[in-house]
Amino acid sequence: MTLNQNEISEKILSVCQKLHARNMLAAADGNISYRVGDEKILITPSGKAKSEILPSEMAIIDINGKIIEGKPSSEMQMHLKVYQTCPEAKAVVHAHPPTAIAWSIARPELKTLPAECLSELILAVGDIPFVPYARPGTKDMGEVLVPFLAEYRAMILSRHGALCWGETLEEAHRGMERIEHVSEILMKAHQLGGLTFLEKEEVTHLREKRKKIGPVIL
Repeated sequence: MTLNQNEISEKILSVCQKLHARNMLAAADGNISYRVGDEKILITPSGKAKSEILPSEMAIIDINGKIIEGKPSSEMQMHLKVYQTCPEAKAVVHAHPPTAIAWSIARPELKTLPAECLSELILAVGDIPFVPYARPGTKDMGEVLVPFLAEYRAMILSRHGALCWGETLEEAHRGMERIEHVSEILMKAHQLGGLTFLEKEEVTHLREKRKKIGPVIL
């Protein structure tokens, strides 16, 4: 079934409201986009509280960043880079999950969340990397994603937020929920006495199982 532009807008707004309810969007933070066909991208507007926007306020850009309609998010460079790099990407969700961001601030030496602690993290996404910091609103926000996009669909943007992409809007949304959920579990484990790790043999088994699942976010 092919969705029309209004139906897509409604689905985007539903995700915005769910993220806001989970404290992963505040005020005008975050942005969500959906690729309509090969060239047209529907994206949330700049400067608007995402939990309150209307379908009529959605902006439209093309794959090269040309504004067709409305006032698109100032962070559209991230979305464009995903679509330009990953032909299978249909949706991008960028939010500000608090615990995930806190990990990037408190533990800047980490390259990924410590997946070896938690089976669901490995099975659902494999790994969740920390993307280096880039100044908001600049082209660098897209460029820093490039080394990660081929391997990862869910990633933490250091000192900023998180970004997930998927072959459906539902998959991209699941990725954002997954990032914050595992970040909270790991934080609580750290607070309760420290992180412990699965046996290497078990980690190997889980990673092999993840390979069979494929790149989709669970």
